[in-house]
Amino acid sequence: MKKTLIITLEFPPQIGGIATYVDQFASALDPEKVVVLAPLYKDKKIVENFDKQRKYQIIRKKLLFPKFFWPRWLKMFWQVRKIVKEEKIEIILINHVLPVGYIGTLIKRFLKVPFLILSHGTDVIYATKNKWKTNRLKKIILQAEQVVFNSDSLMRRFLIKLPEFSTKSLVVYPCPDADFLIPPPKQETDFLREKLALQGKKVILTVARMEDGKGFPHLVRTLPKILQKEPHVVWLIVGDGPKKEQVMKDIQKHSLQNVVRYIGQVPHNEIKKYYYLADLFVLFTHPDEGREEGLGLVFLEAESCGLPVLAGKSGGVEEAVLHTQTGIVIDIRQNAMAMDETVVEMLKNEEYAKSLAKNALDRIKTEFIWERQLYKLKNWIG
Repeated sequence: MKKTLIITLEFPPQIGGIATYVDQFASALDPEKVVVLAPLYKDKKIVENFDKQRKYQIIRKKLLFPKFFWPRWLKMFWQVRKIVKEEKIEIILINHVLPVGYIGTLIKRFLKVPFLILSHGTDVIYATKNKWKTNRLKKIILQAEQVVFNSDSLMRRFLIKLPEFSTKSLVVYPCPDADFLIPPPKQETDFLREKLALQGKKVILTVARMEDGKGFPHLVRTLPKILQKEPHVVWLIVGDGPKKEQVMKDIQKHSLQNVVRYIGQVPHNEIKKYYYLADLFVLFTHPDEGREEGLGLVFLEAESCGLPVLAGKSGGVEEAVLHTQTGIVIDIRQNAMAMDETVVEMLKNEEYAKSLAKNALDRIKTEFIWERQLYKLKNWIG
């Protein structure tokens, strides 16, 4: 394998899909050949503990100049240049095409080190907001060896805007941590079940950032209908975000305080036990002002834990959850009436739900494994 530098603006202990993706991607490579350049984190003790647990090298820097200095990314260029020379880097993997892509082109020009772009969706939307950004994006991609997308849906949306880059586009699916396949100790789940008063309950789990497009308001509105048919339901929410206050107000408005267990933000290495507490994973994702899901790593995590999945149709979700094969996918804008009916059916028809979950788990074990996905990049990273 070639000596590889991964550059990211989002990285654990920060919680989020991109941060988790980068960590798991790096962990799947030869640790002796990987260097990750990541931003500083406010809690030094937490950072030190996290970094010590990783086998690969992590370099943390304040990556950008203050906002009044332009271009802010110039600081990162000098940092990357030094790392490339000192670590004898042979290939660079860039998350966040703007602004990090600028650095890739400069390093390639001056040090002859090639780079790949790893796209997660929001970066491409941002980079195609106006003509000036789109032109900058084109110039960066022309210099890149490959643009790697986390779903076929995301790649198709990109090629609608920039079809000239079809030969440079490739899909490499994110893969859930293999540890999700191993149930946590029974005493841990028993303790949580008692603490959260879940005995005798049917537990619906949602793990997501509380923001537009995740469908929280839709599930809040449909929960009273679900309770009429399945009165022993509890909704477990893991996550935080800008819409938290509004979601909590909606929960109070519908008098659901006794039904909801709000956990809040949970470190990724502790989240597995919540999947194993649940009977059904529900996340009603949907398009929002042109934004759609790249893929949805939480769906893959739920499937890895043997949990039946009910998802909302959005972007690459239908690649993570195969409708009626490994789970159920609903277009909540076209068929909102089906939400409560489907939740109740999945909770009542346990045999059917378990068959979907088994199919999903089999697919995870064969398709969503890093060894298989990273093989697609062997021409560049070796």
